[in-house]
Amino acid sequence: MTSKNHKPTPGTVAFVATGPGDPELLTLRAADIVRNAQVVVADDAGLTAVRELLAEDTQVLSTTDDSGKPLTAASRGKLVVDAAKNGQSVVRVLAGDPVLDGRLAAEVTPVSKAGLAFEIAPGVSPVTAGAAYAGFTLSAADTHGVCVVDVEHSKIDWSTYTDPATTLVLINAHGKLPAVIRALLDAGRAEDSPVLVLRNATTIEHESTVTTLGEATANARATVALGEGSIVVISRTIEQRDALGWFEHRPLLGWKVLVPRTRDEVGPVAETLRRLGAVTIEVPTISVEPPRTPQQMERAVQGMVSGRFEWVAFTSPHAVRAVREKLQEYGLDARCLAGMKVAAIGQESVDALLEMGIRPDLVPAADASTAALLDEWPEFSRHEDPINRVFIPRADIATEALAEGLVALGWEVEEVTAYRTVRAAPPAASIRDAIKSGGYDAALFTSASTVRNLVGIAGKPHASTVIACIGPQTEATAQEHGLRVDVLAPNPDVRSLITALAEFAKTAREEAGDPQWRPTRRKAGARRKVT
Repeated sequence: MTSKNHKPTPGTVAFVATGPGDPELLTLRAADIVRNAQVVVADDAGLTAVRELLAEDTQVLSTTDDSGKPLTAASRGKLVVDAAKNGQSVVRVLAGDPVLDGRLAAEVTPVSKAGLAFEIAPGVSPVTAGAAYAGFTLSAADTHGVCVVDVEHSKIDWSTYTDPATTLVLINAHGKLPAVIRALLDAGRAEDSPVLVLRNATTIEHESTVTTLGEATANARATVALGEGSIVVISRTIEQRDALGWFEHRPLLGWKVLVPRTRDEVGPVAETLRRLGAVTIEVPTISVEPPRTPQQMERAVQGMVSGRFEWVAFTSPHAVRAVREKLQEYGLDARCLAGMKVAAIGQESVDALLEMGIRPDLVPAADASTAALLDEWPEFSRHEDPINRVFIPRADIATEALAEGLVALGWEVEEVTAYRTVRAAPPAASIRDAIKSGGYDAALFTSASTVRNLVGIAGKPHASTVIACIGPQTEATAQEHGLRVDVLAPNPDVRSLITALAEFAKTAREEAGDPQWRPTRRKAGARRKVT
């Protein structure tokens, strides 16, 4: 029997620092704590860093009011304490490095006064991470100290920071940098002291400006839009950037790339683009569905088992997956294709076959097209080929060019609808607006159908958006819809397409003389097509 006055056992409280901004820089301990949280207390910046780790039933409490203003420290503390006293596992997520800037003390004090146990998972400091991503260290052989100064404090004796052998890091300098620079110059710091202003370090919005102390106030890029979380470094070590720079050299750094795709595509596109510095916004344009009448596929599987076919030709990875799933329904695997010859078009189809344990016998060397496959396909010979049938699992809207070409070579073809393609639902209004207004730097089209369907469900990309197409057919469809194609892959596969886009970006930045140029910063002007 439970007493009416019974109080729940207090829960746990953990304070998690997210670090500089890149969610992948969360510590392992921080990630583990967030995954097991029942309640998360965070502002928008902190929530963005941990959102992908939250369980479906995690309760999120915001530290801002309905108007977007931050709650007071007392109100934030009450959210955490009340949830913990109800027996819940509570995580207070803090953006940046609250240990460095002192915010942690105000957050922990209410929890400590309430007598609740807590732990702290400190994050990667934006100061050290920012320097590492910008390509320099904070100390070196000719420096003997690093001083971090919070500019929010009004009474600072700048004469103590004039030694050129001391690295000076300024935090919370937004709105105050010109006055700080004048104070340092008046105090005696040399005018030629290297200065680096770093915004949004480690994220796709990472941006740095290098100048000198004497020129900084006249450098609009250094002083304008110096937002919260930005850091300013004054140090000799900034000169290391030529040798140590890596992150800012990524060709697609900061690019927002729109990737229209089928609903079930999960390939390496996003990861490859991310390694090049971009962020992907994936918009499903096609849903791949099973055929309306599965009997044809069932008969085809029986034909493979009974040896009715000499060849099977896969023209897309979807066809490979459709056959694999049908085999699995019957408890079968790739061994059913033993004795059959396998042809494939495109690297994605080849990769899907290799995952299935099948190495194709025929892949066109020239390009990934039906015409190239037919050029290499052997004519039927009664003396060499015991069976004259070819099985082609295909989409419901696929053309008959391959079948017609094989018939002309003397083969008997059995085409089967292995999957249907259905136009996906329109994306969110914010995505549609960004597509039409130039909110994306590039759009990556991997098939003609993704062009048609994206325009159909979301509208035509803005003229400033770089259009990249995987092959001539996709290019032609894009042009039919009034799009200017800037990048055409030299080979019709995703890897070549991404490489070509990266080369385009690199060339454009070199021509602009701006290593941080991207199309969303310039909505007009000529663009050069790269093939």
